[in-house]
Amino acid sequence: DIPAHEVATTFMNTGNSRLARPSIGSWVLYGLGTENQNMPGFISLRPGGPPPGGSANWQSAFLPGTFQGVSINTKVTSVDQLIENIRNPYTPLKEQRRQLDLVHQLNEMHAQNLQKDAHLEARLQSYEMAFKMQTEATDAFDILKEPASVREAYGRSSQGNQLLIARRLLERGVRFFQVWAGGWDHHQDIEDRLPERAREIDQPLAAFIKDLKQRNLFDSTLVIWGGEFGRKPVRDRNGNDNPGRDHNAKAFTTVLAGGGIKPGTVYGGTDEFGAAATTDRVHIHDLHATVLAALGFDHTKLTYRYNGRDFRLTDVHGNVVKGILA
Repeated sequence: DIPAHEVATTFMNTGNSRLARPSIGSWVLYGLGTENQNMPGFISLRPGGPPPGGSANWQSAFLPGTFQGVSINTKVTSVDQLIENIRNPYTPLKEQRRQLDLVHQLNEMHAQNLQKDAHLEARLQSYEMAFKMQTEATDAFDILKEPASVREAYGRSSQGNQLLIARRLLERGVRFFQVWAGGWDHHQDIEDRLPERAREIDQPLAAFIKDLKQRNLFDSTLVIWGGEFGRKPVRDRNGNDNPGRDHNAKAFTTVLAGGGIKPGTVYGGTDEFGAAATTDRVHIHDLHATVLAALGFDHTKLTYRYNGRDFRLTDVHGNVVKGILA
């Protein structure tokens, strides 16, 4: 709706451009639950600083805090740097367990004598998860445990490392993860920068999909690859000597593959210049409805009551694109 990075990125991830709403990862985790009690069910992997919109892209908003995404900066390499304070250097695990048990007892006393506090419950759950992650996460994020041939297949790059970590998280039951790949805002030098950027993601993504197929995970995993908007077919208006392309919200592409998706399908089309979608147009609300359908949900029924009304990812919009579903 609005071709500005921060607004559009948040809209793509939450279905809303203005208000604090749960991200799609939080909705999926809320609907499907987790498969691993020792790891967060929703993890966001980013190569450096926060993306446009920041933490709004993985927030749980009014959903319980346990559905919040955990953001990991993969620019660093060691597990202790990836997840700060993952290990307690002062207190052994046995003593940490005793501390947490005491906190739980005090919280139960508080709940019985006063009232249950949702924020307090979420904080306690985060403490419990942090304790459990000390063993599980240190293994999941350690890509040095992968054979050299696998690491070479993904490419020894930031994007390769991220997607290799993603596959390891998937194997350990992490329900939903984002893998961020920035650097596509080509307002100038597009002839040089676009092929270079495409090469950085091409090998890792191909290796990721091939790896999922070899491990019989592809048909049960929905892969979504896309951005927040497209680029115009004409030169950028800023007047650069070596121009690029300006923002375009009227036409862009999202690739879906894996679980629930009909392979080899192209849906929709643009005018002859690629300037605007003209046939079978798909709005972001439609994309979200279709993603939820591929995961087994009716997007109109996956709701959460807040402030007196039932909220959903697609709000009051969205039509499932049945033509791409298997």
